[in-house]
Amino acid sequence: MTLERPARITDVAALAGVSIGTASKALNGTGQLRDSTRERVKEAADKLGFVGDARARALSSGRTYTVGMITTDSFGRFSIPVLLGAEDVLSAGQMAVLLCDTRDDHVRESHYLRSLVARGVDGIIVTGRSADARPPIDVSIPVVYAFTPSTDPADVSVTVDDAHGAGLVASHLVTIGRRRVAIVTGPARHHSASSRVSGASGVLGSRLVVPPMYGEWSERWGRQAADVLLRGEDDVDAIVCGSDQIARGVCDRLREAGRSVPDDVAVTGFDDWDVMALASRPPLTTVDLRLEELGRVAGRSLLDLIDGAAPESAVVIPSLVLRESTLGA
Repeated sequence: MTLERPARITDVAALAGVSIGTASKALNGTGQLRDSTRERVKEAADKLGFVGDARARALSSGRTYTVGMITTDSFGRFSIPVLLGAEDVLSAGQMAVLLCDTRDDHVRESHYLRSLVARGVDGIIVTGRSADARPPIDVSIPVVYAFTPSTDPADVSVTVDDAHGAGLVASHLVTIGRRRVAIVTGPARHHSASSRVSGASGVLGSRLVVPPMYGEWSERWGRQAADVLLRGEDDVDAIVCGSDQIARGVCDRLREAGRSVPDDVAVTGFDDWDVMALASRPPLTTVDLRLEELGRVAGRSLLDLIDGAAPESAVVIPSLVLRESTLGA
């Protein structure tokens, strides 16, 4: 079907066999429509080369079709996957995302919030590099907290079930017959560290032969902890690490001490950070936080809030990734 003039929404609706209102909702990612209907409308729009007028949409709807994302994660380890997942959902509704890095500076955060509100963004996603809860932001537009939850239970927060993930690696070690296990993790004050210890300990039971060891989220701490375990009386055959960084340090020190991973000691990480997990010798069995899926859930929740719905907080279940640090070559 060829048009001499630019395609209009009426042309898209006619080709898709729906009303103009349904076509508009499908293209804008709003309303309660079947996935098949949205897809049919989008296929019709693509066939006709339809391009929506963002300015007209904004004027007619009172929306700007932009969303702000506030993060404290300057490195991007956590915020970039969350952003990618959120964009998967938001871009389907032709919405743009403005990323603002606060660098852990409250003044900078306040500045960005004022700027985003002044620009008329339709909503804000708040995220960061920590799973520790943070104070809520004070704005009069829809807000969703992703990975880093709000301290206010009335807010919509999308988080990861760290305890479940740790339970997965612990169950795996039990399944492969490991009986003398140690846990090495990050600072005890961090929610992620305490949750991961709780999840692993609950599964390991009497197989946990030494008290959990808390320290830094670093390779250096992994090496130091391995030294302590090697000097100890309990000859461990598995070490559950609270992060891939710690696990890589543990593997390095065990190798230097002549201990084979996984033949002598199986090692597990957490986060599935490929920079660490795949570069480790050997590559790490670990837990995938599924941060892109978390971003998608956050994006859908924000769209619902913008449309006037009242979504509840959600928890994303992580998955186990098996590699050579527990399975061998």
